[in-house]
Amino acid sequence: MTFINRNPFPTRHNVGLLTKAFLISFAIITFISDAHADEQRQAAKQPNVLIIYADDLGYGDVHCYNPKSKILTPNIDRLANEGMRFTDAHSAATVCTPSRYSLLTGRYAFRLPNHGRVFDGIGGPNLITEDRLSMGQMFSDLGYETGCVGKWHIGMTFFDKQGNPINKGGPEPVTRIDYERPIVGSPIDRGFDYFFGTAACPTTDWLYAFVEGNRVPNPPTQLLDKSKLPKHPYSVDNRRGWKADDFDLEAVDLIFLDKSKAFLDKHYQSSPEKPFFLYHAMQAVHLPSFPADKFKGSSDSGPHGDFIVELDFIVGSLMESLKQHNAEKNTIVIFTSDNGPEVLTTVRMRQDHQHDGAAPWRGMKRDLWEGGHRVPMIVKWPGKVPANSTTDALICQTDLMATLAKITNAQLPKNCAEDSIDFSKLLLGEARIGNREFIVHQGFAGDRKLAIRSKKWKYLNCGDSGGNNYQKQPLLRPYYNDSQTTADVQLYNLEVDPAETNNLYLQEPNVAIRMRAKLEEIKSRTGKPLPQK
Repeated sequence: MTFINRNPFPTRHNVGLLTKAFLISFAIITFISDAHADEQRQAAKQPNVLIIYADDLGYGDVHCYNPKSKILTPNIDRLANEGMRFTDAHSAATVCTPSRYSLLTGRYAFRLPNHGRVFDGIGGPNLITEDRLSMGQMFSDLGYETGCVGKWHIGMTFFDKQGNPINKGGPEPVTRIDYERPIVGSPIDRGFDYFFGTAACPTTDWLYAFVEGNRVPNPPTQLLDKSKLPKHPYSVDNRRGWKADDFDLEAVDLIFLDKSKAFLDKHYQSSPEKPFFLYHAMQAVHLPSFPADKFKGSSDSGPHGDFIVELDFIVGSLMESLKQHNAEKNTIVIFTSDNGPEVLTTVRMRQDHQHDGAAPWRGMKRDLWEGGHRVPMIVKWPGKVPANSTTDALICQTDLMATLAKITNAQLPKNCAEDSIDFSKLLLGEARIGNREFIVHQGFAGDRKLAIRSKKWKYLNCGDSGGNNYQKQPLLRPYYNDSQTTADVQLYNLEVDPAETNNLYLQEPNVAIRMRAKLEEIKSRTGKPLPQK
C-alpha cells in the first residue's frame, strides 16, 4: 500500500531539502546576476572608439599640418588641440583597398594572395577572410555595439539570378545582380552589427546605390546621367555606372553623416550601458570633388577646397553628436586618411590655388615617396591622451589594432594582427618614443614595389615612384627629376633630406644592403608578429 502524505505543510526534513534547494538556486541566480552585472560594469568602463577615415586627404590638406594652407579646418585643428597629433604616421599602402584592409586587420595587405588589389564596382570577394579577426569582430567579442558607415571597398560578393557569384567590376556585371539575394562578405559578416554604405568608391565606381546590412534596399534603375553633375577641373573620375534614384552624388557624405549620427542616437536609446565602436569611412575628399550645395563657395580654393571644408564640418558634427550624448570623455577619436592626395587634385590645386595637399613631401597618392602614404593622424581621449601634444614617433595604421586591443584588454590570437605594434604607452603619455623600428610601405604595384623605413633611413626597391609614371604622364612630368632616380633602387636620409631629393644608394651601399635584407625578411615572415623595440 502506498502511503501518500496529504499534509499540506512540509515536514522538517522537507523544509531542509527545500531550503538547501532554494539556497543553491539563489546562489546560482546570484552568481549569474553578479557575473552579468560585472560584465555590464566592465563594458561600461570600456572606452568607446570612433575612427574617422578620410579618403585621399593629404598631409598638407589639414591646416594644423600645413599653416600655409588657405583652406581652414577648424574642427580638425580643434581635435589636434584636444589630443595628440602624429607627424610621422603612415597608411599601410598608397591606395585605398590595401590601406583599409590593413587598418581593419593589423596586417600588411601585400601578404594576401592578390596583394590587396584595388576593387572597382562590385568586385570581391571580401579580402578579410572568415578566419581572419577584424577590428569589428574584436570589438564585437568584447561586447561592443559595432557600426560601419561609408565606403567599404574591401570586397563583397553579389550574386546573379542563378546564384553564381559575380565578383567583377564594370557596368555590365551590375546588370546581372539579383537584388533578392543577400550579399556575402559585407561588414555585417565581419563583426559589424550595422552597415550602411557603398561597396566601393561612392561617386566613382559602377554601382551608385547604397548597401544596408547585406542588401541593396533601393537597386539602381538607370545609367548615371553625367550631364546633371557639376563640370569643373575637379569633377572627373566618376564612371558612367548604374544609379539608384535616391543616390545623390553631391550629398553622399552628408547621408553618411546622418547614418552615423543615427547609429549613435539609437545606441544611446537602446543600449547606453554598452560601449560602441563606429568606423566612419568618408567619400571626401576623393575625386570627383562634389561638395554638397551648402558648402559650395565656402572656401577661396574652388570645389576641392569646398570639399575639404565639408570634410572638416563632418568631423565637427560627429564631435558634437558625442557631446550631445555626453560621450566625449569616454570616447577615443581617431582621425586619419587612407593615403596621400590624388594626382590631378594635387597638381591642379597647386596651379589654381597655390595649395599643396602633399606638402611638404615629395610624391602623392600611389607613390612610395612620402607624399603617397604619410598622412595626418590625430587621436583624442580626454583625460587619457595628453591634450595639445605632438609626437614624431613612427606609426603605421596597422598599429591601431594592437593598440586598441591593449587599451580594451582584448586578447588577440597569435595568428592575427601580425603587423600591428602596440603604441598605447606613447599614446597615454607613459612613454616618449614609440615601439616601431621598421615600417613597410606598399605601393600601387602590390608586393613588387615596396619601401622600408627605419629611423632616418628609407629604402625603395625600385628606381621610380613605385606608383605614378612621372616620365610618361604629362601632368606629372614637371615634377620628375632624372638626377633623383639614377639607380634601380633608392636610399634616402629623411633626417637631412625629407624631400627625398638625394639618392644615397651608391654612397651608402652597406645601409642599402642592410635595409634590403630587412625588407626581404619582413616580406617572408608569415603569421609571426613583428619584433618590437
